[in-house]
Amino acid sequence: MNIVVLVKQVPDTYSERKLNDADHTLDRDSADAVIDEINERAVEEALLLQEAHGGEVTVLSMGPDRATEALRKGLAMGAHKAVHVSDAALHGTDMIRTATVLAKAIGTVADVDLVVAGNEATDGRGGAVPAMLAELLGMPQLTHARKVEIDGRTVKVERETDEGITHLEAELPAVVSVGEKINEPRYPSFKGIMAAKKKPTTTLTLADLGVEPAEVGLGGSWTAVVESAPKPPRGAGERVEDQGRGGTQIAEYLVGQKLI
Repeated sequence: MNIVVLVKQVPDTYSERKLNDADHTLDRDSADAVIDEINERAVEEALLLQEAHGGEVTVLSMGPDRATEALRKGLAMGAHKAVHVSDAALHGTDMIRTATVLAKAIGTVADVDLVVAGNEATDGRGGAVPAMLAELLGMPQLTHARKVEIDGRTVKVERETDEGITHLEAELPAVVSVGEKINEPRYPSFKGIMAAKKKPTTTLTLADLGVEPAEVGLGGSWTAVVESAPKPPRGAGERVEDQGRGGTQIAEYLVGQKLI
């Protein structure tokens, strides 16, 4: 099995997330950066498949220089090598162009059997990149997986959505996106952290991938945020002193708010 796992560095959910005033893109420097939790589960699933069937796991990320921290986390968990797509022209690239660049980067990895990703990143919540990537790569897509199995050259998936559970299968190579119920990711050991420092990481620019800068970024994207405003501050709540009518007062308040 030759598996590529997509990982993304995102602002920590415990940090305040802000948009840049100038172009309304995410201000990544204003918050602590971590590997997206769903990507840790994607790496874990890839490692489990690799341990069962042999082969190699490559972690791949598109992002600024600090995205190497997310790649190192994947390497410390057990991935064998990393690919980092980094170019200043990528700033502001939308999902469609992101999928285009990622497809080009995956093409630099020889004989890929499986691409594993998280269902959606916690910074954008678009949830469309795995499907776009499968279309660009000409591979079948098996999304929202809570269980993945490989049987010869067939990948089988239990897919969970709000509508229920379905069972899918496709011939490899394929793209699989995983949900939060897929597994519990391992913690990197001290040995794994030290070994990660010696594992190969390839850095690619747009020129290396044959992508013109005008095709990406704010100018080359198909979508753009034209206006944004900060979330309004939370207003003061209403306190009810229970002197025998507390329940009635709460009900009256909820009726006034048209909640009941």
